[in-house]
Amino acid sequence: MSGAKTGNELLEVSIEAAVSKAGASWVRLSVLGILAGAFIAFAAEGSSMAAFNLLADAGTFGLGRALTGAVFAVGLMLVVVAGAELFTGNVLMLGAAFAKRVTWGGLLRSWGIVYAANLAGSLLIVCMMDSSGLWHAGGDLLGAVTIKIAAGKTALGFESAFVLGIMCNWLVCLAVWMAWAAGDVGGKIAAIFFPIWLFVTSGFEHSVANMYYIPAGILAKAVPAYAEKAAEIGVSADALAGLGWQGFFVGNLLPVTLGNIVGGGVFVSLAYLLANRVWTKWTKNI
Repeated sequence: MSGAKTGNELLEVSIEAAVSKAGASWVRLSVLGILAGAFIAFAAEGSSMAAFNLLADAGTFGLGRALTGAVFAVGLMLVVVAGAELFTGNVLMLGAAFAKRVTWGGLLRSWGIVYAANLAGSLLIVCMMDSSGLWHAGGDLLGAVTIKIAAGKTALGFESAFVLGIMCNWLVCLAVWMAWAAGDVGGKIAAIFFPIWLFVTSGFEHSVANMYYIPAGILAKAVPAYAEKAAEIGVSADALAGLGWQGFFVGNLLPVTLGNIVGGGVFVSLAYLLANRVWTKWTKNI
């Protein structure tokens, strides 16, 4: 592939990207962070619309996840190709901090602004969807599935959510890493599609995607017709009761975010820093 990068070149691309992000103004990070949150939320609502009939039935659930993953991949394509700031991708800044190219203060500042902005962008789309009437699709089945997805996420234990967050962002950051390797837009799209398809189909947990999925489920739960339909498709009373803002922030978002940091920061960014720089320097001194 023309212009493709490999090995240490990709590490340098990631470090230079981190330097740029750490030095960006809060206005730039905020605007691009809101856009990224909206892009991922668009992917989440669109994938739910595409597959809600399949997701409602245990017999077709796996096929529904595969279709959901195929549509959801558009979200990261928008982030990478159009340009936006996504927290889960910015976890790759961790390598630059260990390489002493950005300060820890600069890293945490960037992460904090982008994370808050991603949440704002996601909630914007949640509010628009709530007002749109689209959750009535399929005789209220989309609204019910929106609740089912959210309730399943808030019902996860801390350990499960943390581990699912690790595996998710390991794949998401590999998608970003491979997109940096590509020499053209077509290559970037191909590099993004397959890892994202894999993580969604697998059922892993993405913090920014959950900024749409769970608040959407909370708002849908407030509509009696959706809640009744959700019970019909297997959402238990306990799961429905656990679907709330505390379950969102503490039960899901906290462990998933920590897992996302480990998945992308340790298993991608630090792993390639060790392989391409630290290991090379160490072996030269033997």
